[in-house]
Amino acid sequence: MSTPTPHFDVISLVVSDMSASLAFYRRLGLEFPEGAEQLPHVEAPLPGGLRFALDSEATVRSFHPDWQPPPSGGRAALAFVCADPAAVDATYEELVAAGYEGGMKPFDAFWGQRYATVLDPDGQGVDLFAPLPEAAVTDDD
Repeated sequence: MSTPTPHFDVISLVVSDMSASLAFYRRLGLEFPEGAEQLPHVEAPLPGGLRFALDSEATVRSFHPDWQPPPSGGRAALAFVCADPAAVDATYEELVAAGYEGGMKPFDAFWGQRYATVLDPDGQGVDLFAPLPEAAVTDDD
């Protein structure tokens, strides 16, 4: 009898400030339960049945006492699709105006997207993107 194949289920981040992280990801449309700010582990449903989870540093250290945050920047990439290129700009500006750090201002990328990056409260890069109209995509960008 063979072991069943695992399936992808959760994207999880370890966060230093649960309230700050929840506020950031809620601004991007993720829905977390009421009172989640007081919890050590929270989840938001994602399309297709996946889940997005946040764990406090204390939670991770409860089962992995030697855990330390990475020295700088993560290796994971999170990206949120926006309705159109103007929505990339508007979302970026709204997040920066709310006090989050802009990682990369919106630009028209050569691969055919309006693209920007904002940093979450722990410095994790979160990309915002939308397809460009075909006329805006050239080899000269």
